Amino acid sequence: MKNTPAPGLQVSHWFNTEHPIVLTDLLGKVVLIEAFQMLCPGCVSHGLPQALRVADTFGRDDVVVLGLHTVFEHHEAQGTREALAAFLHEYRIHFPVGIDAPSAAGSLPRTMSAYGMQGTPTLILIDRNGRLRKQQFGSQQDLALGAEIMALIKET
Repeated sequence: MKNTPAPGLQVSHWFNTEHPIVLTDLLGKVVLIEAFQMLCPGCVSHGLPQALRVADTFGRDDVVVLGLHTVFEHHEAQGTREALAAFLHEYRIHFPVGIDAPSAAGSLPRTMSAYGMQGTPTLILIDRNGRLRKQQFGSQQDLALGAEIMALIKET
């Protein structure tokens, strides 16, 4: 799947943005997507703080950071917009966050399924041409991620 066009985001609602975000509108920029769940310890302790550091470190002309709340378990506890809005406020998540659209079949959410994600946290990197360049389940070191982002920024 790597180095192929990134699947589109199938989002039912966006936070921290006035307009829905479409990946093709972001061509020319590197895109980092942090897929998370509110009740995921690794997301709260590592994935989201790392995404915030990336958003605060790289210029918006080069890198766009997005969150994807992709709920595949504990739906009742974390499935409401109000709960996610409070979570984003409390954790000071300022980048755009979309709620992954639920599947009609009731299984994995649509974007999670389209990317073949194993769980959360999952980090996704998309290059300036809209190609999926990295998808990693679990944590990654900041320095390695920064180097990968810089390499994608420098590509022509």
